[in-house]
Amino acid sequence: MAESFIQAIVDSPNQGFGDFRILELLLTCVGHYQYEVADITFNFWYRLSELLYQKNVQIVTDLFKPYIERLIVALCRHCEMDLDHEGIPDGDDEFGDFRTRVSELIKDIVFIIGSSACFSQMFHNLKSQSSIATWTVTEAALYVMTAVAKNILPEESHIVPEVVQSILSLPESTHIAVRYTGIQLIGELSEWIDLHPQFLDPVLQFLLSGLQHQKLSTITANSLQNICQICRDKMTGHFQGLLHIVQSMDSFHLSNDAALGLLKGSALILGRMPNEKVTEGFKELCLVQVNPLNEVLGQSVENKPKQGSDSDPTIWLDRLAAIFRHTNPTVVNGQIHPCQTVIHELWPVLSSTCTRYQADVRIIERCCRCIRFAVRCVGKGSSMLLQPLVTQMISIYQQHKHSCFLYLGSILVDEYGKESGCQQGLLDMTESFLGPTFKLLEKTNGLRNHPDTVDDLFRLCLRFIQRAPAVFLQSSMVKPMLCCAIAACSLDHRDANASVMKFLSELVSSANKKDAKEKPDLYRNVVEVILQEHGQFLVQALLHACVFSLPNYMAADATEVIYELMLVNRENLSKWLEHSLQTLPTESTGGAITATHKQLTDFHKDVTSAKDCKQVTHAFRDLTRLYR
Repeated sequence: MAESFIQAIVDSPNQGFGDFRILELLLTCVGHYQYEVADITFNFWYRLSELLYQKNVQIVTDLFKPYIERLIVALCRHCEMDLDHEGIPDGDDEFGDFRTRVSELIKDIVFIIGSSACFSQMFHNLKSQSSIATWTVTEAALYVMTAVAKNILPEESHIVPEVVQSILSLPESTHIAVRYTGIQLIGELSEWIDLHPQFLDPVLQFLLSGLQHQKLSTITANSLQNICQICRDKMTGHFQGLLHIVQSMDSFHLSNDAALGLLKGSALILGRMPNEKVTEGFKELCLVQVNPLNEVLGQSVENKPKQGSDSDPTIWLDRLAAIFRHTNPTVVNGQIHPCQTVIHELWPVLSSTCTRYQADVRIIERCCRCIRFAVRCVGKGSSMLLQPLVTQMISIYQQHKHSCFLYLGSILVDEYGKESGCQQGLLDMTESFLGPTFKLLEKTNGLRNHPDTVDDLFRLCLRFIQRAPAVFLQSSMVKPMLCCAIAACSLDHRDANASVMKFLSELVSSANKKDAKEKPDLYRNVVEVILQEHGQFLVQALLHACVFSLPNYMAADATEVIYELMLVNRENLSKWLEHSLQTLPTESTGGAITATHKQLTDFHKDVTSAKDCKQVTHAFRDLTRLYR
């Protein structure tokens, strides 16, 4: 009933069908002792907040404040755990799911009363009953405060300092669930802490204490990551302390995600340090991961790595990747990247890992990901690794067609494609990939069975068109890649099809690009010659894909290719489309007429006279409805 009247409640609050007694009834339901009853009302509150946000009239929004305040207080009571609960909050059971839904709801509705007001309300409620409040009441209030903490204005200087100081002063004897949620709240207040640096040292000491506790170590590492990420400029003096934590990380029993987060935070801080200190810090961070990886590589080949154990190389590869990815020092033109020498020193270890585990797709994918971030980290500074890396990639790909090598190839093209001295080597690399890849895709259902390979192959060639169009367009790869793209037009795998269409769109649109170093019409001439031979097949494949194979949300990419073809030569596109329409069936299998001659003629006219891509998309959408 309430949801039926929700529009009236917002449009004419407390009048007629918008009578606020409906809200009173709902709050009665929320106040029921069973949280499942309160859960039923959540959709109403979501919709109410959405309508008020869209209306954006403060006078109207203020009318709902008392009800939202009561709602949050009631939800806070429902979030209280059982008094005999032991250990940290369990987020995986039904009650944990409910608490998560409460948190999400509060985040959505809190703008009605304001995050600071909600924060204050919870804290004052706690203070007013401090002598009689059980640990469950305290933990629930902290949990609600955690939901809104990120929206607190960093300038707030009345309530938050008291809250932070209270959390930092929690004695060791405090119930572990209260400490857990308090640590989580500290992490959510990282933006506030950044503006109040006097709290940084005591907060770090508090979190260091949490790391020592096995059950608190993971949430502590997550909060420490937030602090490192937001307060990175003020944390440079604490890098050595963080390094010691990283070196002892495995003794803290952290989850893998928390360990990665801690490394991310450390790397972000490292990137803010002077470059002469970055090299040393970067090397020390990496060695903590490289040494155990070397131990794994030193084990007998017969020892198969057990997933998730210390003998699993992906653990150390992922940690290295996190360091590479998030260490971003400031490097001016002509300056040697401070991480360059370290990455060169680490290359033999990464290369050996690729060779050792070349048949294991899980490990080799993580290895390629690690190398990818190493290349991204130092950019052109990785040029010395280019030849040995490409040689190894080609060698392994001939035996094991892991698509991650195609993706890694696209990263190399993205970094070095504009360097004239690297273009031929990258072209040779791509051509070496094509033979084994086409053999794989030419098998029965090859395109459908290997969508990752399709995705990464066309991503690689797309990068070539974007970085070195003249080199790619004049290579022998263009025609076979276009033929492969035509065959893949009807592939209904979202990512793979998107890469195919983006490749086709960039290939066709390159006809209108100019290259100062080449003849002005070079691109257009090459593209027009290719389309003269394959344009008809391409348009027919795109038409049939949109009408018979692709869901509507994927067809827009295909219509973009049609539009680009029209920009190159509208007359040719008109001719190809007319011929393609003749291949569509005029009757369904049951004998019913699908599209009349007039409907097809109108479609052809709408497409060929379109002023923008959106009009082409709409025309194709209308045609598709006739066949489905």
